[in-house]
Amino acid sequence: MGHGSGTYIQPTVRVPLSTGAPLVEATFFARSGQFLVEAQMGGRMVRAHLSDRGRLTDLLVPGARLLLAPREEVGRKTAFQVVAVYQGHDLVSLDTQLPNRLVAAALSLGALPQFSRYSRVQREVRLGPHRIDFRLSEGLDTCLIEVKSVTRIIDHVAVFPDAPTERGSHHLELLINAARNGQRAAVVFIIQRSQGCAFAPDEEVDVAFSRALRTARSIGVEIYAYVCPVSISGVTLGREVPMFASLSAVPLELRRDGCAG
Repeated sequence: MGHGSGTYIQPTVRVPLSTGAPLVEATFFARSGQFLVEAQMGGRMVRAHLSDRGRLTDLLVPGARLLLAPREEVGRKTAFQVVAVYQGHDLVSLDTQLPNRLVAAALSLGALPQFSRYSRVQREVRLGPHRIDFRLSEGLDTCLIEVKSVTRIIDHVAVFPDAPTERGSHHLELLINAARNGQRAAVVFIIQRSQGCAFAPDEEVDVAFSRALRTARSIGVEIYAYVCPVSISGVTLGREVPMFASLSAVPLELRRDGCAG
């Protein structure tokens, strides 16, 4: 919290990429299914589970360096979990549950001041057939929060989704209905990499989600996007970046020059 001047100082929020055995490096070979990756490790081929439903065609290219977490749980079909991939020098997390853990840690530390007035945090709250990631409450005052994982960058702009997401559109409809009924609602986009100077929905990938996000924003659903640098030691809550209604709405100088534009 702030000191004598009243200035807010955001605490550092970092969560580990994985728990348990140390991460190991491998080389991407092929994606043999939506949730299955084949990789080369020390001269042998291994199979790893991938939680990210996105297309990831810009990240999972032959020869890409992967970070895998060994997994020995009973009943698993793979011995490894894909944790992250390098794109050049930028490490990109492919764990779609990591943003929820990061937001949970940020809420507990008061690192998201816009939500600091709530003392109770509930996770995985059921609303009809769907679940919302968080419900915050303070007395009768409540706030619903949905968290989305972002990995793709186009011209310095983080974009979502990377594949059509009917589930994502349903989540937005839940938040829209909540906002129309006077309840506070928000979406937090966690950009799981160090790059990204702005955020925008990708209308070419999913026009329905993009329209729903614009509708949500127009009726008062709060939209936040944070660049969260990833290292072997973990992912860190970083700076908030502006949101634009579409890629075409992002200023040309920002798309051309990046954060210095």
